[in-house]
Amino acid sequence: MSLPTSQTSVEITEPGSPDVLKPTTRSLPQPEENEVLIAVAAAGINRPDVFQRLGFYPPPPGVTDIPGLEVSGTVVALGSGVTQWSVGDSVCALLAGGGYAEYAVADQSLCLPAPENIPLAHAAALPETCFTVWHNLFERADLQAGEWLLVHGGASGIGTTAIQMASAMGVNVIVTVGSDEKCAICEELGAVKAINYHKQDFVAVSQELTGRGVDVVLDMVGGDYVQKNFAACGPRARIVNIAFLRGSKVEVDLLPVMLKQLVLTGSTLRAQPLENKARIAAGVRDQIWPLIASGQFKPIIHSSFPLADAGKGHSLMESNQHIGKIILEN
Repeated sequence: MSLPTSQTSVEITEPGSPDVLKPTTRSLPQPEENEVLIAVAAAGINRPDVFQRLGFYPPPPGVTDIPGLEVSGTVVALGSGVTQWSVGDSVCALLAGGGYAEYAVADQSLCLPAPENIPLAHAAALPETCFTVWHNLFERADLQAGEWLLVHGGASGIGTTAIQMASAMGVNVIVTVGSDEKCAICEELGAVKAINYHKQDFVAVSQELTGRGVDVVLDMVGGDYVQKNFAACGPRARIVNIAFLRGSKVEVDLLPVMLKQLVLTGSTLRAQPLENKARIAAGVRDQIWPLIASGQFKPIIHSSFPLADAGKGHSLMESNQHIGKIILEN
């Protein structure tokens, strides 16, 4: 098939509010060694995209300034050395950037087959959240069946993924959210208990439910939650931070870390070496893709916007009114 020489992308014209996201014409990206070119059906919107738009999360050296960390679509061209994919394959892929566009390049090892039982566009909502949850909960925190997991931001894309993924693996999941509507949906997805933090103290509820405290905390909030997480934990619990929406600079009493033998850790995904991401991708394909095929897990899509309306998608994300993922469709 003949490909165009240019494409529509969405660029960040300057750091700022969602209206700095503007459609532009860029040259068609070319797949290099071990890369595939994907005709993008949809791209997922993620918090790191918002931080990049605000000027707080620049792309790694050598990576396009076009935002977008995950896409789904059809492989239309192959770079040298590609053996895992063929032109015409339906895939979803993790990117270091460039997803807000009609075409994007991805390393072959970071592509996964688009699940047959969900719409291709919805598969764009899978890579960033699945990679993040798998790595942080099951690799980094060594979460096990029968344990208690506390997830903050339970109605987010990460949260709805963590609920379904962990509960399908026999984990007892508690989440915090900001409304009764979000509580109901999170419990429908498999959470044992969803806590409206405007009405209840998650420390007290977690301790009452478990009798000893939770085993793992997945926290994207930070701020005053850091100290509260210590109190919500049981002995030898693991706390994983993946964002700090309420701030990363806090004054805390670390004595509970010593007395409870807690483990504090965290990670970012974008800057990890390719070989690490490839290992995570393999784990997701082996352990999580069967859950999707069996209907035990699916991406929760709150809203879809045309690519040119990326700013509207960012505004919705910043409002915190969404439940699940927001995607941009071509």
